[in-house]
Amino acid sequence: MVTSSVAPDDPAAGRGISRRTQSDIYRAGISGTKPAVPVASAALESEARKELSAEAFAYIAGGAGAERTMAANRAAFGRWQVWPRPLRDVSERDLGVDFLGRRRPTPLLLAPLGVMEMAHADADLAVARAAASVGIPYTLSNQASFPMEQVADAAPQGSRLFQLYWSASDDLNRSLLARAEASGCEAIVVTLDTHLLGWRTRDLDLAYLPFTRGMGIAQYTSDPVFQQLVRERASVPKADAAAVKVTPKAVAAALTIARKGAPLTGGGSLRDNLRSPLPRAAVETFLDVFSTPAVTWDDLAKAREWTSLPIILKGIVHPDDAQSALDAGMDGIWISNHGGRQIDQSVPTLAVLPEIAERVAGRVPIVFDSGVRGGADAAIALALGATVVALGRPYAYGLGIAGETGVREVVRNVLAELDITLGLAGLTSVSQLDRDALREV
Repeated sequence: MVTSSVAPDDPAAGRGISRRTQSDIYRAGISGTKPAVPVASAALESEARKELSAEAFAYIAGGAGAERTMAANRAAFGRWQVWPRPLRDVSERDLGVDFLGRRRPTPLLLAPLGVMEMAHADADLAVARAAASVGIPYTLSNQASFPMEQVADAAPQGSRLFQLYWSASDDLNRSLLARAEASGCEAIVVTLDTHLLGWRTRDLDLAYLPFTRGMGIAQYTSDPVFQQLVRERASVPKADAAAVKVTPKAVAAALTIARKGAPLTGGGSLRDNLRSPLPRAAVETFLDVFSTPAVTWDDLAKAREWTSLPIILKGIVHPDDAQSALDAGMDGIWISNHGGRQIDQSVPTLAVLPEIAERVAGRVPIVFDSGVRGGADAAIALALGATVVALGRPYAYGLGIAGETGVREVVRNVLAELDITLGLAGLTSVSQLDRDALREV
């Protein structure tokens, strides 16, 4: 396999990465070694489909309804073309950007993706290590497969943000934010668009939601407030609890829940966990408190009391909401429609990026995601006003195919294409990317 990385503190990080990447790949090819993951985005997804279980691929690749928002996200990029500008000295190129008070070697970060144990056993640990090795921030999901403290230990030099799904329990929200700050996260990303779970047809067809198997709830089961909620629930048996038909899949689900329940039962044996009401109560408690449709702008003021970290609002797609975020004193805006996973026929994010960027006028950073598959996409988003660009599904596919190495190579490939696109557009730094670098079709 071919790997290429730069230390996050290397001042040359992000410079000339395309030349290094291509040289590494072609030189390794002399001896018959090919990249660990496919370079083309379509081939990457196709290979991931082969490697992942049907349930895992559906959960990662799927969207809401007829998945028209996913298609619209991609189609929006097709309305912009990069202007090639030759005969300019582009021998030195710098991908660096300023974000959250620090100079970053590249304008890329990893979006929060939950339940990555569906893709690889090392899940968030592998993603954090890969992100740290190439010097890009990793947004750790509230639905991670490992507690945030364990992820911090796995990549102590890495830069991390923490994504919060606003829970129905304010005490739990406060506890999660305190832990994020204590574990070294640089900012809080409050996801706004999942107060109701989207109508995800692939998951519904398979009757599969990983959280009901105890997966993706490690941030909760490791939290003292959540543990107390579970104990309180388990102490009051429900007489009307629906019976589960005993099948091989039901038994497998029970075993998974029992294993995931170890933090609640003091790490007891599998037999003890199977007998304990706590693991099942943890799943039921999670489903009760995961989110609330009652959250409003007024609730965000509480987050300011709970943490001193910068707060970024994720799920903004309307210019008026961007203005409300500014009025509320938020520290950043994350333009996202959850990768098309929440609303079918939603507004594509790239279509609203220029208008939101004009409204924000540089007062806070803008993070952009949804539909990004390669470096040329990132260049277009940056030219239209994004401060940094977040990558989602592609790195999950890389994780599923080749673990930590797969994530690293996916990120490396995106950055290399971005670097090439910048140079062929006649530009030498990301700061030069603007509307003049693009042609609207």
